Amino acid sequence: MKFLFELFPIILFFAVYKLYGIYEATAVAIAATFLQIGWVRFKHGKVEPKLWASLALIVVFGGATLLLHNETFIKWKPSVLYWLFGAVIWGAALAFKKNLIRVMMAKQIELPEPVWGRLLYSWIAFFALMGVLNLYVAYYFSTDAWVNFKLFGGVGLMLVFVFGQALMLSRHIQEKKPDEAGN
Repeated sequence: MKFLFELFPIILFFAVYKLYGIYEATAVAIAATFLQIGWVRFKHGKVEPKLWASLALIVVFGGATLLLHNETFIKWKPSVLYWLFGAVIWGAALAFKKNLIRVMMAKQIELPEPVWGRLLYSWIAFFALMGVLNLYVAYYFSTDAWVNFKLFGGVGLMLVFVFGQALMLSRHIQEKKPDEAGN
């Protein structure tokens, strides 16, 4: 459900684009992201930094698209968001020796240190490549193809990547023996 909730602005963007066009879809995406932040704040009291980053970028790039009536700006937004995520996790690793992937997942899974490192750098590479791929589609294909890619291609590639990560991690998951589990 959380995954679908995070897709809320993208799904609305897609639907409104198909019915009305890129500018209307951009305005709806901005409004939907504000609603999403408001709902999270109301429901949980705290909003994750990635949602704030997404809001800032949709306001800046979406706003530029609407003000300048130029769809290029909204097409850059996903790439900048991907690169921002990659830069933050890479910067934390370099500057603070902090593996943010480990920080997010350590409560759910126990892994050897080298595996945490591979996981970290695979996410950095994934975000970098997704940013490049988004711009490739934006510049070499129609706006309609880019919108389809944004929803189906971007989400699909994310699911494939996460599934691949799960397969890689499954080799390192060990079941607890009965005596370790308290039985």
